[in-house]
Amino acid sequence: NDTCISEFLLLGFSEQHKLQPVLFGLFLSMYLITVLGNLLIILATISDSHLHTPMYFFLSNLSFSDICFVSTTVPKMLVNIQTQSKVIPYAGCIIQMHFFLFFVGLENFLLTIMAYDRFVAICQPLHYTVIMNSRLCALLVLASWIISALNALLQSLMVSQLTFCTELEIPHIFCELNQIIRLAYSDTFLNDMVMYLAVMLLGGGCLTGILYSYSKIVSSIRAISSAQGKYKAFSTCASHLSVVSLFYGTCLGVYLSSAATHNSHSSTAASVMYTVVTPMLNPFIYSLRNKDIKKALKRFFEGSNKCSFFKEVP
Repeated sequence: NDTCISEFLLLGFSEQHKLQPVLFGLFLSMYLITVLGNLLIILATISDSHLHTPMYFFLSNLSFSDICFVSTTVPKMLVNIQTQSKVIPYAGCIIQMHFFLFFVGLENFLLTIMAYDRFVAICQPLHYTVIMNSRLCALLVLASWIISALNALLQSLMVSQLTFCTELEIPHIFCELNQIIRLAYSDTFLNDMVMYLAVMLLGGGCLTGILYSYSKIVSSIRAISSAQGKYKAFSTCASHLSVVSLFYGTCLGVYLSSAATHNSHSSTAASVMYTVVTPMLNPFIYSLRNKDIKKALKRFFEGSNKCSFFKEVP
């Protein structure tokens, strides 16, 4: 490591002091809603035996990933706003970037697995329980964790070999890979190639798999004769499709457009969409239209109230 610096500066959204309390309250609220909402989904899927199915197994993993995903960036940003400091240590920046890449990759794979799960459920319903067995589900999630970890480790090690001697300011709210590479004093050609290759193979490959799955799903839904059957089949995919559109529309846009433009403000806004807004909206999207989640949460809270009552009875 030839770097001669010990820290970076995260410039954030705005340097105006009047906006700092507003930003602090906004992001704190979004963070708490994200953690609470996703935690409720995890508790519902664990506590209710009716939800011990592949779809909800993947959903609980996605909720856990969302909690960790948003926790890699927002807490540090809140601390910086509260302390009026923009400093993040060099080692802390590399670590934040590593876990950010890890959880964004995990999110990417989990959304793809969930699309495959819906594909099997709608296109091959008679073989669903045989294909989506517990062993395959566990292997798919495990493979997602391993590939995401390897990609994050590779990118982090390559960045740690760069030299940073001049510009220390990161025009962002967290240490994002493409923003850090731009600040490097040494040659970044290999880093750029590996970054865009990873985006095309992992992000583009998974997105292609999702689009293929949904093309088959649409064909199967069109073949259903009854309108009620079509609506029921489509409603099982609507929530996931909404999350996929929001996540990939902003995530891929940040990395693929960074080669052509250097508009840091628009890049920061787009990054906030998939790092903060999407994890916050996921619990609402998956629960508001899902009767099983609503019933599980209702049973969970009713059970908690009964336990509290019996504890109070002498």
